[in-house]
Amino acid sequence: MYRDKKVVVVMPAYNAAKTLVRTYDEVMQQGVVDKVIIVDDCSRDETTALAKKLPNTIVFTHLKNLGYGGNQKSCYRLALQEDADIVIMVHPDSQYTPHLIPAMASLIASGLYPCVLGSRILGGYALQGGMPAWKYVANRFLTAAENIMLGAKLSEYHTGYRAFSREILERLPLSENSNDFVFDNQMLAQILWFGYTIAEISCPTKYFKEASSINFRRSVKYGFGCLGTAWKFRMAKWNLSNSSLFPKNLPMRTATAPAPVSVAGK
Repeated sequence: MYRDKKVVVVMPAYNAAKTLVRTYDEVMQQGVVDKVIIVDDCSRDETTALAKKLPNTIVFTHLKNLGYGGNQKSCYRLALQEDADIVIMVHPDSQYTPHLIPAMASLIASGLYPCVLGSRILGGYALQGGMPAWKYVANRFLTAAENIMLGAKLSEYHTGYRAFSREILERLPLSENSNDFVFDNQMLAQILWFGYTIAEISCPTKYFKEASSINFRRSVKYGFGCLGTAWKFRMAKWNLSNSSLFPKNLPMRTATAPAPVSVAGK
C-alpha cells in the first residue's frame, strides 16, 4: 500500500524465464507493492512455471500468443479485478529499474498526476544504457512529430515503464486498441485525448542480450503505426473524422493539472 492506495505491478511476459525472478525480487524490495500480476503470452520457455512459484502473485497464461498489446489488455483487466488503485507496468526483462516504483506511485497517490512515464531520454540515459543509435534517432523523430500532432511536450512516447491511476484504466477504450506494439502509443494518445496530464520521471535503462527488443522491420511498422495514431488524433480533434480510438460521445476532461513534470531518477 502507498498512502492507503493499493499498488499492483503488472508484468507482460514473453519468454522471460531468464530475468523474471530477478525483476520480481527487485519489485518486491521496494516495499509498496501489494500484488504482482504476471501475464504470460504463450511463452516457449519456463516463464509460467517460474511465475507460479513466486509468492503474492497472480499468474495468467494465454493459450495463444496475443501480442504485446493483447498482453497488456489482460494485465489491466486483471489489475482492475484486484481493486488496484495504482497500476505500474514493469517489463520482466530487467531493462527498467523497479527502484522508481515508489516515486511513480507517489506522483499518482498524491492526486497530481494520473499517469507517470519512466523516460529514458530525460537525463541522457538512453544512449548511456546501450540503446542502439538508430533507435535513438527514430525515437527523437517520432516524439517530435507526435508532440506537434498531439499538442503535448513529452520527452518520449515509447517507454515501456508506465504507471496509471484506476480512473484512467476504467475510462480509456483500451479494447479498441491494437494487440501489437503500437498499443502503447495509442494508449498515451487516448490519455491526452481525454484531457489528462502525463508526468515523466528520468529512468536509467539497460540493453543486454536477454532484454526484449523488436527488430528493425517491426520497428518500422511500429513507427508508421505511431504516426498513424497521431494523424487519427489530429483528424478527430479537427472534427474531420470519427475514430473508435478517440470517441466523441464521452465528455473530455478539462485539463487543470500542471504541465508535464520531470523528476530526477535514482
